[in-house]
Amino acid sequence: MPTRSPCGWKGPITVCPGAAPPSKRAPAAASSSRAAVGERDATGYLDACNRHDSVNLSSYRGYLYALIAFGTWGFLPVYWKQLHALPMLEILAHRMIWSAATMIIALAVLKDLAWLPALRNSPRTLLLVFAAALLTAANWITYLWAVDTGFVAKISLGYFINPLLSVFLARLFLGERLRRGQKIAVSIAVAGVIYLTVSLGELPWIALSLAGTFGVYGLIRKKIDLSGMQFFSLEMTLLLVPALLLLLYTGHQAPAAWTAGGWSRLGLLLLGTGVVSAIPLVSFGAAARLIPLSSLGLMQYIAPSTQFILGVFLYKEPFTTVELIGYAFIWTALILYSLEGLHHTRTALRSTSLF
Repeated sequence: MPTRSPCGWKGPITVCPGAAPPSKRAPAAASSSRAAVGERDATGYLDACNRHDSVNLSSYRGYLYALIAFGTWGFLPVYWKQLHALPMLEILAHRMIWSAATMIIALAVLKDLAWLPALRNSPRTLLLVFAAALLTAANWITYLWAVDTGFVAKISLGYFINPLLSVFLARLFLGERLRRGQKIAVSIAVAGVIYLTVSLGELPWIALSLAGTFGVYGLIRKKIDLSGMQFFSLEMTLLLVPALLLLLYTGHQAPAAWTAGGWSRLGLLLLGTGVVSAIPLVSFGAAARLIPLSSLGLMQYIAPSTQFILGVFLYKEPFTTVELIGYAFIWTALILYSLEGLHHTRTALRSTSLF
C-alpha cells in the first residue's frame, strides 16, 4: 500500500527521489545478520530522504536571500530620494557612520570577533581594506549624486556593465584567461560604450565610475581572506573617523540641514542608512553559500533591471532612442555572457561526473 516518505514523496516507500531504495524485507527464516543489514539499509534510506529535504530547504532559503539582496539594492534609489533635502556629503557621512555601528553590533551579537587581533600583524591587509573603503565611498557618492540629479537609469547601466568589466579586469590584473564567448561579450559591451560616447558626445561617466569603482573593489576583495560581514565591518570602521570629520564639516557649512523636514522623519531615515546598507550585504553572503554561483550570477541582474524600471517609468527620466540602442548592446553582451557561463558550468559538471 502506498505510503508517504519522510522527504514528501507520495508513493511506494521504495521510490524516494535522491535515495537508493532499501533492501527487500528479509524472509522470517533469514539470519539475524541479514535482518541487521536490512535495518541499516532502511536507516540509510531515511537519512538520505532527510538530507534531500534539507538540501531543498537550503536552496529555497538561498534564493530567498538572493532575492532580498538584489531586490533591496534595486529599490535603494527610492530610499535615497527621501533624503533629497540633505546635502549629499552629509548623507554619505551618516551612511558610513551608521553602517559601521550596525556591523559592529552585528559582529558582537554573532560573537564573530576572533579575527580582529590578527590584523595588528597585517598592515598590508589594513592598507588594502582602506583602499577598498575609499572605493566604496567614491561609489556611494557617485550613486547618491546620480539619484539626486535624476539619473537612476544611468546607474542601472553601470551595474549592467559591471560583470563584463570585472571579467576584463581579472584578465588584465590577475591573468585569468577569457573564453571565446566572454571575449565576444566584452567586445560587444565596449562597442556599446563607444556608440553611446560618440552619439551623445560624452562618456557615460556615471555608469563607468560605478562599474569601475566596484570592479577594482572586487579585485582587492579577492586578495583578502575575510567574510563579507568582516570585510565590510572593517571598511566602515576605518572610515569612521573621516566620516565624523565630514559630518562636522557639513554641519558647520549648512546647520539647517540637520533639522530640515524634522528629525522625526529624516532622523529615522538617516539612522536607517546603516541597516539598508547591511541587509543586502548579509543576505548576499548567505545566498552565496546556499545556491550555485551560476544562479547567483543570473539573479544579480534583478538590481539594475529594477533601477532601470524605476528611472524610466516611475521617475520619468528621459530615455532617448540613442540610449536604447546603446543599452541594447550591453543587454546583448550580458545575454551572451550569461548563456556562455551556463554552458561552461554544465560542461564542467558533466566532465566531473565522468570520474
